Amino acid sequence: MVSQATFCADLIAALLLRATGQKLQSAYCQSLKALGVEKILGGSEFYASGDISALFYLWNPLTILTCMGSSTSPIENFLVILSIYGACKRLIPLAAVGWVLATHISLYPAVLLIPVILLLGYGPDAPPKKLFLQKISRETAKDSSDSSLQHVKPITGSALPSFSWRPVILFLLWASAWSIYILVLCGISVRQNGGLQEMFKRTYGFILTVEDLSPNIGVLWYFFAEVFDFFRNFFLIVIHMNILFMILPLAIRMKHRPCFLAFVYVAICSMLKTYPSVADSALYLGLFGLFINQLADMHFSFVLFCGYIGVNLLSPVMHNLWIWRGTGNANFYYATAIAYAALQIILVVDSASAMLNHDRRLRKLTTA
Repeated sequence: MVSQATFCADLIAALLLRATGQKLQSAYCQSLKALGVEKILGGSEFYASGDISALFYLWNPLTILTCMGSSTSPIENFLVILSIYGACKRLIPLAAVGWVLATHISLYPAVLLIPVILLLGYGPDAPPKKLFLQKISRETAKDSSDSSLQHVKPITGSALPSFSWRPVILFLLWASAWSIYILVLCGISVRQNGGLQEMFKRTYGFILTVEDLSPNIGVLWYFFAEVFDFFRNFFLIVIHMNILFMILPLAIRMKHRPCFLAFVYVAICSMLKTYPSVADSALYLGLFGLFINQLADMHFSFVLFCGYIGVNLLSPVMHNLWIWRGTGNANFYYATAIAYAALQIILVVDSASAMLNHDRRLRKLTTA
C-alpha cells in the first residue's frame, strides 16, 4: 500500500515538474523576445526543460531507490513540487496547501516561503528587471529626436517584471487557514497523548535537537557523536542558523529567478538537514532539470556526474563493511558522506555561478 502511494506521488510529481518546466520555458521565451535577444532560441541546443526535468526526477536511480524502500519521502517531495507548481501557475490555494503540508511533515520546506512569495509576486523566472529598463531607456533616447512618438514601443505589461501584492496576501491568508485547519486536526488526534506541545517536541524538536545519531548520508550524525556535550547546544544553533543566514542574501541576489532560488534552497537544506535521505537529492536534481538551458555552461558538470555515481556506489559498500561485516569502521562510511556533501556544495556554487553568468550574457546581448 505504501509502495503504491509513493509510486503515485512520484508519478504525479514528475507530471507537475513537466508542467512547471513548460510554464518557465514559455515565460523565458517571452522575456527574451521582449529584450530583442530571441536569436538564442534559434540555437540547436535549446531543450524542452519540462520533459528533461520530469525524466531527471522519474528515472533517477535515487527516486527509484526511495520508492522501492517504501519511504514516505516521495510524498514530501510531491508536496514541495506541488507548492512550486501552484506558485508558477498562480493557483494560490494549491501553492498554500503544498507548502503548509510539506512544512508540517519535514519543517525544512518552510524556507521555501520566500521563493513561493517571489513566484506569486513577480511571476516565473525572468532576466533582471534592469535589462528591461535599460532597453526602454535606449529606445526612448533613440526616438527622442522624432517629433512623433507613436513609433516608440516601450516594454510594458507582462514583459516588464513588477511585484504584485494581491496574490501574495491571498497566499498568506490561505496558508494561515490551512495551518489552523491542520493544527486543529492534529490537536484533536493527539489530545490523549500530551496535546500539540508533546507533538511538537517529538517531531520538530526531534529534528532540531538531533537526538538520534544513527548513521545516514549526512555529516551531522558523526559530528555530534564526537562533539563534547558542553558545546552541543552551541553547535546546534550554529548549524541551524547556517541555513537561515543564506536565505536573505540569495533572495536579494536572485529575486528575479524565484524558481531557481527554490532549487538552491532545497539543495542547501539537503546538505545541512539533520536527517537527510537520498530522496532529498532526487528532489533537487529534478528541479535542476528545469534550468538545463541556462546552466549549460557549468564548469564541473562532468566531475559532478562521475562523483555522484561514485558516491552512490561506494556508500552502500562502506556501510556494509562497517555495520554488517565489521571489517571497517565509521570513518569508511563517513568519508563517503563528506564526499557527498562536497559534491552538493560544488553543485550549488557551480549552478549559481552559471546562472549569474547567463544573466551577464543576456546583458551583453541587449547592449550589443
